[in-house]
Order: sequence, then structure tokens, then C-alpha cells
Amino acid sequence: MSLAGRALARRAWRDARVRVVAFGYLFLIYAYVQPVGYRHAYPSLADRAAFARSFGGNTAIRLFYGQPHDLLSIGGYCAWRVSGTLTIAAAAFGLLASVRALRTEEDAGRAELVLAGALGRTAAYRSSLAAIGAGIAVLWVAELAGSLAGGLALGDSAYMALATVSVAFVCAGIGALACQLAPTRRVALDIGGAAVGLLFVLRVVADTAGGAGWLRWATPLGWAEELRPFAGARPLVLVLPVLAGVLLLGLAWRIALRRDIGTGLLRERDSAPARPGLLSSPTRQALRGERSSLAVWLVSVGAFAFILGTISSSVSAVGVSKKIQQEIARLGVGSILTPVGYLSFVFLFFVLAISLFACAQLSAARREEAEGRLETLLALPATRGAWLGGRLLLAGAAAVILSLAAGLFAWVGAASQGQSIALSRMLEAGANCLPAALLFLALAALAFALLPRAASGIAYTLVVLAFLWQLVGSLLGAPRWLVDLTPFQHIGLVPAQALRTGSAVVMLGIAALAAACALAVFRRRDILGQ
Repeated sequence: MSLAGRALARRAWRDARVRVVAFGYLFLIYAYVQPVGYRHAYPSLADRAAFARSFGGNTAIRLFYGQPHDLLSIGGYCAWRVSGTLTIAAAAFGLLASVRALRTEEDAGRAELVLAGALGRTAAYRSSLAAIGAGIAVLWVAELAGSLAGGLALGDSAYMALATVSVAFVCAGIGALACQLAPTRRVALDIGGAAVGLLFVLRVVADTAGGAGWLRWATPLGWAEELRPFAGARPLVLVLPVLAGVLLLGLAWRIALRRDIGTGLLRERDSAPARPGLLSSPTRQALRGERSSLAVWLVSVGAFAFILGTISSSVSAVGVSKKIQQEIARLGVGSILTPVGYLSFVFLFFVLAISLFACAQLSAARREEAEGRLETLLALPATRGAWLGGRLLLAGAAAVILSLAAGLFAWVGAASQGQSIALSRMLEAGANCLPAALLFLALAALAFALLPRAASGIAYTLVVLAFLWQLVGSLLGAPRWLVDLTPFQHIGLVPAQALRTGSAVVMLGIAALAAACALAVFRRRDILGQ
């Protein structure tokens, strides 16, 4: 690689470092805590056998983690839990990293300046791939380090980490191809996200529907399962993600050599009838720009909630000893061995998802500023406070809709299987997502007002760190006051438990204060571009 190419790769790496660090922390901590937690919760072979009998064939559990192959050993359990969860995170990382490296520079107009110099398109493409590959390598090292710290064997841990990041490699290829098809970065993320979502659905169907196991061979998430670390490894399966990733990246490169900068194979229409709807105010204009994204979030949350409600009937305490049930309760997740308890627990993941949605809305606001559109809006009769306040109002209203949709569709799914859970309680479970989500929204707004260029990374990192700490803080024996620092620790597991009204009021109060500070600071700072 030439000197200019290395400089471009370093620039792409610097731009991605916050995201890489956040994902790396997730991989490290999760890979460490699973073997430690398994040894602690299931110390004897009898305990492990009871766990395997109950959870190994449980459809509701397989939805999250995939098909287990060996739940009697620590390594086999970790291959199920760690790979099952982190392959989903790896898929998201690969897509985001690829679109960020290959399309954001084009949309910002910097790619044309780079290509006007001595660096050609092939060299620029390779430089971007080098930065993506470095990020994937960091994830591999992070998962390996966490597994080794948890007491797993070096060789098997390295193989398990390789199985996980193989998904990131394929999804990076999907993102690269989406960047060549789409006319903008936003559309590329929509196309890539839809493709990755389809791959996840195929994995879910393969692992939960009888007779559909062959579908694992149609998705890289299934290939990662079939690699079977710690449970009869199949290294030849690695040929599939390698070939798929190389073919996708190669096809994207061939298209990139021929298309115009700033366009895609799916071209935007040069002319169309004027549609002035939702252009009468900055807030309505933001709704117009975000409505396709909001629709995708709504459909995704509703569909996933319906699936969770449907399979909640498969949860049972049969075969699980009293000791193991007490261990699960002591870890702070309550009972997840009944349909109501299971839905209560999984709604923590909806709190996480809607909190991430709130961060995405502030990221969209930052893009509007970085691309120069905010300056144009503020040249009109619109104030800074009205613009940011409208953005916060839009994000908050969307979070309300998503939360209630999660509760409604989970209830519909459970009712379709004969589960008698009150609709009011499931709507309350949905509303229970809002205090934490609005808190993270306000903190993201404050970061946007204070440190606009780093705001997205700060917001996402806060959510991920808070969620992980809630999962592992008690398990690691941290002091209670330290565990209580995460908002997720103060969320009641509705409908199995009562809504923690006091905690919700405190979180909403902090959110209101943070939002007021964000508005005050934003009114006074300079508008910043890239």
C-alpha cells in the first residue's frame, strides 16, 4: 500500500475508533463473564445436566442464542451464549463499519478531493478495507482476551472468536455492496440493515422451527453456529464466510470502479412532482426525513415483540432445580422460567433497543449539522432552541410509539398461544422502557450540545456500558452502590414485578434537567461542520 493509501487508512481508523472501542468492550466483557457465571451458577455436573435438559431444547432461549451443542461443559456453554449473542453484534459492526468507511466520505464530498490527487479508486477502496479489517481484528482480540481471562483454552477460544468475527466480514461485504447500490449513505444503511435483518430472521427460523435447520446454511449467522467451537469443531465451514465476503467485496469493488462518485446503481429521480408536505417547520421536516427509518424501527420492534410473545409459552421450569432457580433470581433477573417472567426479562432488551433508537435520532441531528443543512434552516425564521427541542420532541414521541408497540405486539403473540396476560400489564411493560430511553436521549442531547463531533460515540457508549454493567456488575461482586449507577438496575421487570414509579420519576427528572442544559448550551455554541 502506498504512503497516501496508508494515510487514508489511518484516517478511516481514527474516524471509527470510538465505535471500535465500544464494540471491543462489549466483546471483552461478555466473553469473560459467561464462563465465570457458568462456573458460579452451575458448579456440579448434576446442575449442568438439569440446565441442559430445561434450556437446551427451549425455543424461547434458542431465539437469542441459537442451537446449543454441548451444555455440560464450560466451553460448550460459552460457544452457545458468547457466539450466539456476539455474532449479532458482529453483524451490526461489519455493516456500520463498511458503510462509514465507504460511503460517508462520498456524501461529505471528501472522496472527490482524495481521488483528484495521486490516489486512484482501487487504492482508496483498499485503504477503506484495511481500516475495516483492523476493526474486525480488534474484536477478535477482545473476545479472545475475554475468553482467556475467563479461564478457557487458548486454541478453542481463538477459534470461537474467529467464528464470531466471520459474520462481521460477510456483513462488511453486504455493506460495501449496499454502498454501491444506494445513492446515499442513509439508503445504503437501510438496504444493508434490511439484508442483515433477513439473515437474522433466517437464523431464528432455523433454530426455532421444527424441520427448518437447513436454513442455517443460508445465513452467516448459521455458519457461525455450524463452526461449533468447543463442541466438535468444523473448520471447513470457514470456507463459506470467506468466499461470501470475498465475492461481495469483489463485486462492490467492480461496481465502484464504474459508477460516478456520489451516486449509486439505484439512482435518485432527477425530477419529480413537488411534495411540500411536512415542510412547514423544522420539526415536520425532520419527521419527513426520518419517517422511513421510523417505519423500519416500528416494523422491526413489533415483529420481534410478536415473536417473543409467541414463543413465551415454551418456557417452563421443568427439569430446573430449586438451586438453579435461586441462582437465577439472585443474579438480579428475577424468574425467567414462566411465560410472564420470560417476557419481563426480555423487555430489558427492548429498553436497550429503544435507548439505541434515541441515540440514532441524535446522530441524525448531528448529520444535519455536519452536512450544512442546519445552517440553512437557521437562516430562516427558526431558532436554535426550537430546532433542537423539536428534534427531542420527535425522538421522544417516536420512543413512546415504539415502546407501546412492543407491549401490544408481545401481548398479541402471547394471546395467540393461549397465554392469559393482561393487555394493560403488557402496555405497562412497554411504557416501562421509556424512563431509561428518555434519560439516554437527554444525555445524548447534552453530549451533542457540548461535544458535537464526539456526541454519537459518547451516546452509544453510555448505553452499551450501562447495559453491560447491569448484566455483569452483580455477578462480578461489585459494591451495591457501584452497580446502582446504571439506570438499567432501577427498571422493574414488568409485568412480573411492579413498575418502579420512584425510579422512573427520578430518571425522568434527570432527563428533563439534562435536556434543559442541552438546549441552553446549544443556543450559545458555534455550528460545526465535519
